[in-house]
This record gives sequence, structure tokens and C-alpha cells, in this order.
Amino acid sequence: MSQAVTAELAPHGVLRAAINMGNFLLVTGRSPSGDPDGVSPDMAKAIADRLGVPVKYVPYARPGELADAAGTDAWDIGLIGAEPARAEKIAFTPAYVEIEATYLVPADSSLQNIADVDRAGVRIAVTARSAYDLWLERNIQHATLVRGPNGPATLEMFINDKLDALAGLRPGLLNDVKKLPGGRILDGQFTAVQQAIGTARKNTAAAAFLRDFVEEAKKSGVVARLIDKHGVRGRLSVAPPG
Repeated sequence: MSQAVTAELAPHGVLRAAINMGNFLLVTGRSPSGDPDGVSPDMAKAIADRLGVPVKYVPYARPGELADAAGTDAWDIGLIGAEPARAEKIAFTPAYVEIEATYLVPADSSLQNIADVDRAGVRIAVTARSAYDLWLERNIQHATLVRGPNGPATLEMFINDKLDALAGLRPGLLNDVKKLPGGRILDGQFTAVQQAIGTARKNTAAAAFLRDFVEEAKKSGVVARLIDKHGVRGRLSVAPPG
């Protein structure tokens, strides 16, 4: 391990790992000590072990808040969805896992497939500043995005305001559809959210180390074993080689 990598990733003698607590697939609970538990925290712990330093988790309720703290010396690595808007301040690894994003529509909806949704007059409910919201903001041409502050509030808005589609991660929509009698989840995906590990852009040695670490973790089966350990197989997929 080069001194440059350790100096960039653990300048205070610990690896401060920012964790998005809003992703229930990557953070599945709490450890007996109260720390976040799941695939993301375990990936951070593995990086700390490789560096030979302790890990300190820095939890954030929402991914946008985690991204906003980039470059403020609040964290050393951030485990978050990789998006071009976030990459302006964060150097991301290739993805280590992917999560399919699609739409939930009401029972009487005329929307039958993903392409149907991007039409004039269609209102899409989406959680503000989620990775899939950032994707939709760049790619939706005709429909209107209606943003809620968090997942539960966005679902409530979608139902109460009778919006046309709810954008979300497929595993979450499988729970949401139970609250919408007759609701349907559309086949396919409009994107796959790429969950990656980031560090400040100035950390060039650390970025190269993290990139190699993630590729090795996918190839060696470490990521697959963490998916099995935390019971999220079928809802998370190991990302392809970067």
C-alpha cells in the first residue's frame, strides 16, 4: 500500500466512509454496536482492512446530502450511486452493484411500457436527487417530473395526487405496489442505478486504488458473497467489469 493512498484515504488515521442510509438494499440494518450493516458498510470495512486502518461510518439520510458534503473533509470515501452531476466533485469507481429502475403505474393506466411514459401530459413522481431522478432529469423529454422529499412521501404524493407513474428502484416498487390495488410495475428498465465508491477528485492515487479494489472484489466473488450474506440476491446484481 503506497503512502500516497493511505494519506489520501485516511488522513486522520481512520477511513471515514459515508453511507447512504436511504438505500434499503445496501444498508439492511444495524450492527449490535449501532453501526450501519449491509453490503455498502461491508465494502467500506473491506477497504479499511486493506488499508490497515479502522473504519468510521458517516451516515446520511439521503444520497444528495452525501454528495453535497464531497470536498468538505466530512468523509474520505462515499458509497453512492454514480451520476455525471455528482462526478463533477467525486471521482467514482466502476459500479460494484446495479439496481434496476422502472415505473409503477395505477390499475387503470394506459401506460403499457417504458417508452409510453415519456409523453406530454404524463406526470412522473420521483424522489428528489435520487440517482434515478438525476437520470430522468437528463433524459425525459416530454413528461413532467414531480419530486417528493423521500420515498414514503413520494409514494403518498403519487397516490393522493393521482399522478401517472412512480419512478423507483424495482425492489422498492415491489413493496409499493402492495399499497396500490391493481397497480402494475412496467417490464424492463429506464436505467440501472450504478452503485459505486467515490472519493474527492483531488485524490488521484486513492481513486486508482479504489478502482482496482472494486474490480478485484467483483472478479473474486467478494461482492457476490456480500449480496448473499445480506439476503439481497435477486434484488441486487453484481455489476459487469468496468
